[in-house]
Formats: sequence, structure tokens, C-alpha cells
Amino acid sequence: MTPPRSETVTKDMAFYGIALLIGFATALVGTVFHRVVGFMQMHLPQVPSYLGVEGVAAAVFLAFLCASMMCLAVLLVRKFAPEASGSGVQEVEGAMAGLRQVRWQRVLPVKFFGGLLSLGSGLVGGREGPTIHMGASIAQALSQRVTMAVSEARALLGAGAAAGLTAAFNAPVASVLFVIEEARGVFPYSMRTYYAVILASGASVLTTVALLGPTPFMAMSATAPELVVFPIFVLLGVVLGVMGVFFNRLVLTSLDYAQQISVRYSAYLWPLLLGLCIGPMVLWLPDATGGGESLVERLVHHPLSLGLLGLLAIVRLVMTVASYAAGTPAGIFAPILAIAVVFSVFFGKLLMLFLPLSPDLLVALAVAGMAGLFSSTIRAPMVGVVLIVELTGAYSLAVPSFLCAMTASVVASSCGGRPIYELLLERTLRLAGQSVPQDDNHG
Repeated sequence: MTPPRSETVTKDMAFYGIALLIGFATALVGTVFHRVVGFMQMHLPQVPSYLGVEGVAAAVFLAFLCASMMCLAVLLVRKFAPEASGSGVQEVEGAMAGLRQVRWQRVLPVKFFGGLLSLGSGLVGGREGPTIHMGASIAQALSQRVTMAVSEARALLGAGAAAGLTAAFNAPVASVLFVIEEARGVFPYSMRTYYAVILASGASVLTTVALLGPTPFMAMSATAPELVVFPIFVLLGVVLGVMGVFFNRLVLTSLDYAQQISVRYSAYLWPLLLGLCIGPMVLWLPDATGGGESLVERLVHHPLSLGLLGLLAIVRLVMTVASYAAGTPAGIFAPILAIAVVFSVFFGKLLMLFLPLSPDLLVALAVAGMAGLFSSTIRAPMVGVVLIVELTGAYSLAVPSFLCAMTASVVASSCGGRPIYELLLERTLRLAGQSVPQDDNHG
């Protein structure tokens, strides 16, 4: 028997109301998280001077401070919520597929405070991973209060994740697309659940804009390049496609290596050594630490020399991989974008040695490169394009970004590459002794 229309409308309004509440709550938590992380990162290099410590002693002090913060973050993760390690995206996707659980009572505080400790210490990680997982945790907490179908409860996890990504990057359209495109194999799609994701992202962006303002997260001014240079964006996409496959394999290899060290020696040895390295770098090589958001904006307008760009690209690649393997709560979006910008500007300056290209092209290459590397690693090209355009406000670069992203995605696929979050989820399931489902949705 079909339920009365009034009953259906009531259920819909209740479902949508929960989605809105998820968006508002996630944005509030995410804004506090981002503000505190930003404050900690800004003042970390000044801590030694506050205490009257200078010179080499300051670097030594920061080395032990950063190492202590990272080890404490790992302690919180290992003791209370092992699933809070790294990015939460694969955990949320696993929960939507019914393969994992979002234990919000544990994940929410561990992701929040562990994320503050790890990211505030200069770790090369992104703020979006914790906010996505926290958004899903808030969704889990609220959906438990109401009786609803399992598919709808799982869909609200996706809505919370989208709200978390929106709170991190102020990119609501890309956040909705992220759930629909990247999580297409596990999200229980219907118009009702689709609307829930939109409402959660909308509520999140309204709250975020009200608290932080409407300025794009990585605002850049750019003009559309001439048609004659479009093949350069395709060439960049080819290179980034190969690079994305290499990056994903490097991440998995580093995780396996860190796991071996954890079993053979101690789970705290890797974060200890990493913190000891990052501490002095915060003083002497700050561009190689942190998520890289400020680095992105600075590089495109004030690029370094070719040699320094190449060195920075290698250092950030190594530090990103090492940081993700440390086992702390941190995302991987922002570091990927920073690597893409450094490499793309390097790529552009290298071409300028042989071709009469305008210096303005560097901005376009940096923006398109972010979309390209995002697409080759995460394998969601439309999300990559929309996300980068929303992040930078450079809408005039949508077409070259699309060319670079689609080329990178096709090249990555032809090289046998798979989405990083799919690979991470499979690894998590194997370590947990669960069977890994065979799925071709991400091909």
C-alpha cells in the first residue's frame, strides 16, 4: 500500500532537515578546526623566540616539539580510533558500502584533536581529510536519532562528507560532485539522497561564508590563455597522468614500509623521526612543510628559480608520502595540489627555456596542473576541474583545466592506475582481515 502523500512529505522534510543540520554542524566544527590549525601553523616558528631560544637551539627545540606532537597524535589514534589515521575518505566510502563503521563517539574527538596536533606541527597533510571524516561522524550521530532506511543513513554519511569538504575548501559544487563521481560505486543514489547532499553542502557553505567570508580558498587572478598554447596543457596532462600513478604506488609502498617498522620496532618511530625532520624545516625550509595552501598562491605570482622549483617538488613529494604514512589524522588533497603547482610551474619555466611563452602562462599551468594531478590520483576529473575553479576563482581557466584533467585521467587509466581511495580502502580491509570486494565502478 502506498503511504499517504502527507506522510511522505513529512518524512522527506525530516530527512532534508537532518541534512541541513549536518551541514550547519559540520561547518561550525570545521571552521573552528581550520582556525585553530591556521593559528598553530602561523605561530609554530615563533615558539622558540617566545621562550628566548635562538639559532640552532631553536631548530632542536622545534624538532622535539614537532616530534612530540606527532607522537601524541598517533597515540590518540592507536588507543581510541585506529580508523582515524590518515584521510577519512576511504573510511566513509567503506561505511557507505557497508564494509566499515563510523564510530562517531571515537572518531570525532580523535580526528579533531589528533588533527590539531599533527597539522599544527607542520606535518605535510591536508585539513580536508579530518573535516570530511568529522562531517560523516556528525551525520552518523544525527541519523542514529531517527528511524530511517539503511540506504538513507548511508547516504547521509556522504552528505556529511560533502559538507566537510565544503567547509575545508569553500567549494560546494565540487563537494556534491565528489560524492556523486568519486564515490559513485558506493553512494546509494536517488533524487532524495542527491538532494540531501546538496542541502548539506549548501548549509555548510552558507555557514562557512558567514564565518570566514566569500573569498576563494586559493584566490588567483588569471586570464584565459590563447588557443595556440592549448597543446601544452595536454602535454602537462600526459606527464601528470604518469606522475599520479607513481604517486599512488609510492603512498601505498610507504604505508607498507611504515607498517613493517611499526611491527618490528615501534609505531612511534616513524612519526618521531618525521617530527625531528620537520621541526628544523619549519624554520629553515617552511615551503616544504604544511598543507601548502599559502605556498600555492605565492609560487604562481613569485616563482622560484628552476633549480629550486625542482628541489622543492622532490622534497614536497617525499614529505607528503612520509607524512601520510605516519599514521596521524591528516588529508592528502591539499598536499597533492601543492605538489601539482610546484611541478607545473617547474614544467612551465622549463618550456620557457625553449619556447617564447608569456610568464602569465605559469598561473594557467598551475591551476590546470592541480586539476590534472587530482584527476590522475583520485580519478575524478570533473570534480578536479570544478574543485580547482572554485578554489581559485579562476573561471577563465576552466577549459585548459578540463583538457589537462581529462588527459591525465585517461593516461593514468591506460597505465593501470586506480583511484587512491579505492586502493587505501582495499588495504584497510586486508589489514582488518576482511574480504576485498571486486568492483569495476572506478575503472
